[in-house]
Amino acid sequence: MESYDVVVIGSGIGGLVAAGLLARYGRRVLVCESHTLPGGAAHAFKRQGFTFDSGPSFYCGLADPTSCNPLREVLNALGESITAVAYDPLGHYHFPDRTLAIYGNAEQYQASLAQISPQAAQELKTLTKKMLAIYRPLGAIPTLALRADGWLLPLLIQRFPKAMAQLLPQLRGLGRSMGDFVDETVQDPWLRRLIDLECFLLSGMKAHQTVAPEMAFMFGERAESVIDYPIGGSGAIIDALVRGLKRWGGQLRLGAHVDKVWVEQTQAQGVVLKTGERIRAGQVISNATLWDTCNHLLAAADLPPQYRQTSLATAAVDSFMHLHLGIRAQGLEELTIHHVVVHDTEQDITTPGNTCMISIPSVLDPSLAPDGHHVVHAYTLEPYAGWQRDENYGAKKEAKVEPLIRALQKVVPDICDRITLKLIGTPLTHQRFLRRHQGTYGPAISAGQGLFPGCKTPIKGLYRVGDSTLPGIGVPAVAASGILCANSLVSPREAAALLDLQAP
Repeated sequence: MESYDVVVIGSGIGGLVAAGLLARYGRRVLVCESHTLPGGAAHAFKRQGFTFDSGPSFYCGLADPTSCNPLREVLNALGESITAVAYDPLGHYHFPDRTLAIYGNAEQYQASLAQISPQAAQELKTLTKKMLAIYRPLGAIPTLALRADGWLLPLLIQRFPKAMAQLLPQLRGLGRSMGDFVDETVQDPWLRRLIDLECFLLSGMKAHQTVAPEMAFMFGERAESVIDYPIGGSGAIIDALVRGLKRWGGQLRLGAHVDKVWVEQTQAQGVVLKTGERIRAGQVISNATLWDTCNHLLAAADLPPQYRQTSLATAAVDSFMHLHLGIRAQGLEELTIHHVVVHDTEQDITTPGNTCMISIPSVLDPSLAPDGHHVVHAYTLEPYAGWQRDENYGAKKEAKVEPLIRALQKVVPDICDRITLKLIGTPLTHQRFLRRHQGTYGPAISAGQGLFPGCKTPIKGLYRVGDSTLPGIGVPAVAASGILCANSLVSPREAAALLDLQAP
């Protein structure tokens, strides 16, 4: 029987970050991935010469050594780097009556907004100041310093006294919703809708459901770091994390489907693969969702009934419809990378099909598409309920991507005449290929309505990482979850030594 210090179930960003750091700390680590490609919801895949991002498409601070992006901190610690190209504006928001350019630079963003509403621009300036007051002291504390145990506070006070002192006046704001700050600051209805949209793009929920620190980091990174896209797409990030894992002696096994966590007397002993193979480990980390961990990886008897019941009752963000296209690029020289289309401002932005996100990364990285072509990724919310693979499945897929096609026509009017490759993903696709409960992208835990469960579980030696452990469904949150988990499994002295090595 193989034996390791740590076995990680799943090679999403949270799992790879935790595994890479633990290998860096000298632990014997194995990552078990059920699929043939690593990366989970952030993996890249190729079809007919096109390279597609399966999920994340927006990044900040990847090539900025001063960025607070947790992923950048981890890559530095692992001795890895990626090449990224900076750009601004970060995108365009298309509404039925107007298009708004969105900039990372705060002054340019406010100037763009002033063309629509001078009041909105002034209120955005005030709101930005409040968000930066939260971001700056938080950003002065490296995510690599965080851990999920009682050693955290003494460490922060000792090593970052100035940031902690600056953070004290902001403590009340850390637990508030973004909507609270909007209510205090913003009267302009247009700006209120815009902030709701930006919260939705970040967390899957609107302002009153999104915790303020999430948005503070978005405001801060956008304004004080760089917006950049990794050359090679999201797959380049996964490749760098895998290289870092292996550089420090960790192992990755693809096609290794974990059937269950091996538990004896409320303590994790390792994992059991679908083949029946047992792998022993002193500690097990699940990168599966909260629901999949409790429902599939653990037997009901392994968990306290109340913990299991509460976990399974956690609300989930809907899944998505995804449309991946290869298109002819002639005449599209002025095309930009990111677009958001809201079809009907009278409908809620969370209505499936109403808000459509578009990414065309080959405008920055031509290597993602054959010569003379672009790669397109468009997606919109779609509930899991009602989907089944029956005789109507193909027709339903085509009907459900119609809002995405209409959204793309706002950006490229003759898009249908340019398509050379078309791939459609549904909630069932997500459930199958990402091994995610109902294809979800994470919990819908509203600000003030509950806390995310963190990395610990009632089972000794079993931990969790990923988007169902920390607020936010994006890359920084899942990378941070891996850091917190890894640091909590090593001594404060080991974590401090690694932190010292990363200090400028």
